[in-house]
Amino acid sequence: MPREKIKFALRMSPETQQLVKEMYPRDNCRTQNEFIEKAIQFYAGYVSGQDACEFLPAALTAAVRGTIRESENRISRLLFKLAVELDMVMNVLAAGMEIPQEDLDRLRGRFVRDVKSTNGSISLKDAVDYQRGGA
Repeated sequence: MPREKIKFALRMSPETQQLVKEMYPRDNCRTQNEFIEKAIQFYAGYVSGQDACEFLPAALTAAVRGTIRESENRISRLLFKLAVELDMVMNVLAAGMEIPQEDLDRLRGRFVRDVKSTNGSISLKDAVDYQRGGA
């Protein structure tokens, strides 16, 4: 059942009227009224800025969501591979070294602080400097 429509006078320039006549079929609208109503809803969404998805074209929204999903999947796969490699390195080191538990606990605290203070940007040079007695 169609919703009740309200009739009111609308004034527009001849150029705008021509634009509506040219564009409403391209938007798959059945009438110029439908096109104008969709245009008003689009513009209201744009002005309010509450939900960009309401006034962005569906294809653009789908493309952005797809790109984000692909990026998430790629990052997840790379993090998994990195975790596997890190596990291998840690086990090789643990097999060849005898490190007391208190030393491990002290080092973990220091390394957590280092990673937090550098946002995870630690270089091999920094590690070598630390092991040689540097800062």
